Amino acid sequence: MIRRQRPSTSGDSSGDLFAAPPADRADHPAPSADGPARGAPPIRVGIGGWVYAPWRDNFYPKELVQRRELEFASRHVTAIEINGTYYGTQKPETYARWAAETPDGFVFSAKAPMRIMQSRALAKTGPQVEDFLGGIAALGDRLGPIVWQFDSGVRLQRDDFEAFLALLPTRAHGRRWRHVLDVRDPAFVDAGFIALARRHGMATVFTDSDEYPSFADVTADFVYARLMRSRPGEATGYPAGELDRWARHARTWGGGGQPEDLPCLSNDAPPEVPREVFVYFISAAKERNPAAAMALLQRLTSLRVG
Repeated sequence: MIRRQRPSTSGDSSGDLFAAPPADRADHPAPSADGPARGAPPIRVGIGGWVYAPWRDNFYPKELVQRRELEFASRHVTAIEINGTYYGTQKPETYARWAAETPDGFVFSAKAPMRIMQSRALAKTGPQVEDFLGGIAALGDRLGPIVWQFDSGVRLQRDDFEAFLALLPTRAHGRRWRHVLDVRDPAFVDAGFIALARRHGMATVFTDSDEYPSFADVTADFVYARLMRSRPGEATGYPAGELDRWARHARTWGGGGQPEDLPCLSNDAPPEVPREVFVYFISAAKERNPAAAMALLQRLTSLRVG
């Protein structure tokens, strides 16, 4: 059992820094190991990681001690994508501690380890996949989708790739698993890839970046978007009009639709059913990404109550 930590003022003067939840927290019911809570699927908005020195100048309060940065960040955004697991996994006790520092309704996504993703024989990585999932399961109900990132320099073979997808469980370790396929090889990404992802019920990544394949085909019961064009000259990372647009797109995805002005690879439309949505502000002007996430959460609140 994970013991939840309550914000404490011991060791610093930040006693009231955690009082205000994210603007859209009411739209984020507590999940379970079987997936989202009942009711309307939530739209989660977040950032990549929580340890970043420039955020100590424009996101984290000056008086906040570094060991409490996750505690603070998880109360101002509603999801965080863990990038560190790509470079090295943690002990289950560490994952459990991270979970205990976050509030109900908060969710982590996590990248799968590089040692798996860069294997020349993906179909033979079953033991490594099992080892990774068995450890990160310690996040409990704070664990969201697992991101399987295939970098642009990795040439994928269709048969090996499909055999690898068969290794990824939908249920294991007493919980449901959700998977995201982040394939960055333009030559591999086509309508056949979309059909394969749909057969396995796995999400693909939508990104607004011009450095990676950009497509918005919905392939699972949730949507995973990575917004990667924040600008240093914008206080909220994106101009107001663009944030308004992404708020509308997130609501369209959540309602079961596909935004008409985003590119798709397949002519086959998915079923129009409500979906959970994850929107992350990643990379680019990273120092602006927390402000971008909070600004989008504010807009989603306005759309919900307006």
